[in-house]
Amino acid sequence: MKSKPIIMVLLATFPVFFSSCDKPGKDSIFINQPRQEVLFDFDWRFHRGDAENAQLAEYDDSAWRTLDLPHDWSIEDIPGTDSPLIPTAIGGISTGYYLGGTSWYRKTFNVPAKLEGKKVSIMFEGVYMNSDIWLNGVHLGNHPYGYTAFEFDLTELIKFGEENVLAVQVKNEGRNSRWYSGSGIYRHVWLNVTEPVHIKIWGVGITTPEISAENATVNITTEIVNKSEVIQPVEISGTVFDSDGKKVAEFSSDIEIGAGNEISDVQTVQVNSPNLWSPEAPDLYQTVIELKNKKGKIIDKKAEHFGIRTIEFSVENGFLLNGKPVLMRGACVHHDNGPLGSAAFDRAEERRVELLKASGFNAIRCAHNPPSVAFLDACDRLGMLVIDESFDMWQRPKNPQDYSNYFDEWWQTDIEAMVLRDRNHPSIIMWSTGNEIPERGEPEGAETSKMLAEYVRKLDPTRPVTAAVNGLNPDKDPYFATLDISGYNYSFGGDHGKQSIFEMDHERVPDRIMYCAESYPLEAFGAWMDVVNHSYVLGDFVWTGFDYLGEASIGWRGYPHDENFYPWNHAYCGDIDICGFKRPQSFYRDVLWEVGDQLSIFVKPPVSSFPEKENRASWSKWHWHDHVADWNWEGYENQNLEVNVYSGHEKVELFLNGESLGIKETNTDNEFIAVWSVTYQTGELKAVATDGETVKAEHILKSAENPVKILLSADRTKLLATGQDLSYITFELVDENGIRNPKAENLLQFEMEGPGEIIAVASANPMSTESFQQPQRKAWQGRGLVIIRSQKNAGEIVLRVKSDGIESAEINIDSN
Repeated sequence: MKSKPIIMVLLATFPVFFSSCDKPGKDSIFINQPRQEVLFDFDWRFHRGDAENAQLAEYDDSAWRTLDLPHDWSIEDIPGTDSPLIPTAIGGISTGYYLGGTSWYRKTFNVPAKLEGKKVSIMFEGVYMNSDIWLNGVHLGNHPYGYTAFEFDLTELIKFGEENVLAVQVKNEGRNSRWYSGSGIYRHVWLNVTEPVHIKIWGVGITTPEISAENATVNITTEIVNKSEVIQPVEISGTVFDSDGKKVAEFSSDIEIGAGNEISDVQTVQVNSPNLWSPEAPDLYQTVIELKNKKGKIIDKKAEHFGIRTIEFSVENGFLLNGKPVLMRGACVHHDNGPLGSAAFDRAEERRVELLKASGFNAIRCAHNPPSVAFLDACDRLGMLVIDESFDMWQRPKNPQDYSNYFDEWWQTDIEAMVLRDRNHPSIIMWSTGNEIPERGEPEGAETSKMLAEYVRKLDPTRPVTAAVNGLNPDKDPYFATLDISGYNYSFGGDHGKQSIFEMDHERVPDRIMYCAESYPLEAFGAWMDVVNHSYVLGDFVWTGFDYLGEASIGWRGYPHDENFYPWNHAYCGDIDICGFKRPQSFYRDVLWEVGDQLSIFVKPPVSSFPEKENRASWSKWHWHDHVADWNWEGYENQNLEVNVYSGHEKVELFLNGESLGIKETNTDNEFIAVWSVTYQTGELKAVATDGETVKAEHILKSAENPVKILLSADRTKLLATGQDLSYITFELVDENGIRNPKAENLLQFEMEGPGEIIAVASANPMSTESFQQPQRKAWQGRGLVIIRSQKNAGEIVLRVKSDGIESAEINIDSN
């Protein structure tokens, strides 16, 4: 029986902002452009805690702290302490023992009198959660969901040429999340100024109904609103440019919009010999759309980047991108940025995508909410496939104060905010309507799924609708029937043992297209073999690609979470830890996915790395083997230690201090892990991998002496002086030979000089209760991280690092 393939084609866009990064409140930010999208992140006042009458314009906030956005107060030290953690936090183990609560933000600003007559709105990209907004003491509205953008029209309340006060109350109260959510205005805020006739928010949608090597047919739909009191004749025109800035298409037409009305204008252009977007070649185009009034004056202008590509899904051929088969090497990713909490700095979002791609991932499932614009922009630019997900629950709660309290009233608004905002990103290949929904196996759940899926398809018919489902039994069939593609959580291992439920369900429902929406790290081999062996299994998304805060200790102590696990605060299940360092399972995945030299050495410690969880359920497999890249075992001389070599080659020979310990094969029979029992002595372990008689790779693990110096390395030594740019600086404690000592836990102190600030310090120790903000941090496994944020004045930034008994170090960063 053949399945009907799902074939979809689109172009995608993201905004280019015509604005200055000068401080809002100065006339200089309001430049001479028809559309002004002003970054509104700077110079807010903040008060941690509730405050009576703080919504009033005349409220005295002079004693409040001044800060810039994005901001997450949960990652900051609890007032009066040197730690952000407290064992009595209401979110408990789920939110990692970090505090939420209620807090306030206020901003005083001026809109020049010369702009009177224009339309002014405020756009919040994300506030967690349940936020109320006031302008000059007047309540604009409430937005419950913490992960979708929202906008308010300020025009009627703005005092042009005078001071205005914007007040925001944020209420992250009760138990409302299963992971670390963060608290506050954690994404960008924009002040938008337009003419009465303008392009709507998220008002440009672009699709390509036909694509060939010779030509792409491009449909550009522009939604235009007339907020004036008279009929407005408008000329709409657009120009398409390729990545070299060459004009490749253009269009224009004349339309008329009634007073107070909206209109959708659809134009079709042809792009010859299109460069197709893919993870290997993420080619982007740009279109510039202009509106002109009857006098020929430009009254609105938007520039959008976009990509051209086709997607097709079928049981027989799997996932085809631009007609070519692609196996999705997927990562589930929460929204937090580790040491920064949930603060969505553009560079932090980009870096996560960079690191995931460097570790072999080509796809991300956004768990379990829409991500930031910056994150999707990075996926577009760098070439990363995306499943964009809406909700973690619908009508039935997972926690008493979660989104289920708002779903019935708000689901449609929040689905629109996801789909209309994100519909033009070429990276997005599926929409997900939910994750592990409690009512998934009951008729009401199937009915709600049908309602959501139909609405998503109405907004965007170019992509399939999916959802991530656990408890994989036939009672979920009605739910799956409402979806285009079925996401299976924990299809391999767990309750099903070593039998793949994909094979069983393919026999039952042969036209169902499936993928593993979440898999256990410990079952990496079996989960990936399901993808390799079955065309109807599109890919595997490991839980998780990047480690995250909250859901503490599932990667070690696992489930059930039936006791206080404090001070655990990291999940500790990610392929990449919260600092961005690869963990052992990521090196194993290199072997499965044939990334890099596919060879690494790890040792099973003679004593467990952490206290064991005695009653961990047999199905709870979010942990990885207790393997460490460490050949420093003082006190265990002449005792046998287990040495594991991950290899994607035919054979591996292991040497200790130049003496061969034998040759072993690595293949599917041993899941590409060769194991030796080695009598410990200090020195050098060396693995040599061969295919036939050819040496393909070598890997060395050396013992380290006591650390004598600090090694600093920055991911970027040149920053933009925008007040938003970041440099991630790794510190390592090394011996006289430059070898990192993986047992070093020295305390380091940090000093800054120049136009920058330290905004976070961290290690990947999942049980550390240290401050992320104080200028000091203990190393863990001999290393850690410092994050520097640029200021808005240029100059040289110097970071100095010292530790008792160790040679100090410094590094220079240029900010321009």
